[in-house]
Amino acid sequence: MEIIRSSHDLMDRIEKLSKDNSVCQVFIPGKGQLTIVLQGNELGSIAAEVNADPELRLMIDDSREAYQKGNSLTTTELLKSMSAKDFAQ
Repeated sequence: MEIIRSSHDLMDRIEKLSKDNSVCQVFIPGKGQLTIVLQGNELGSIAAEVNADPELRLMIDDSREAYQKGNSLTTTELLKSMSAKDFAQ
């Protein structure tokens, strides 16, 4: 177990993680023992899901079309349009 004394040391340790070496334990003085787990990042997983689900493809296409036509709201516009009574039960 490595003792980590700076954020630089921590980043160096994280950078050493790989698919074959995906778990490490470190000790940070004042914080304690930490276990770091590298989880796989599936690139293209959204595309795979869209290709596998025709309804999702249709929803995304409809959303893009609405955006291009200007039939959409920004997050700020949506939040401004809401009030506390919208959430009352």
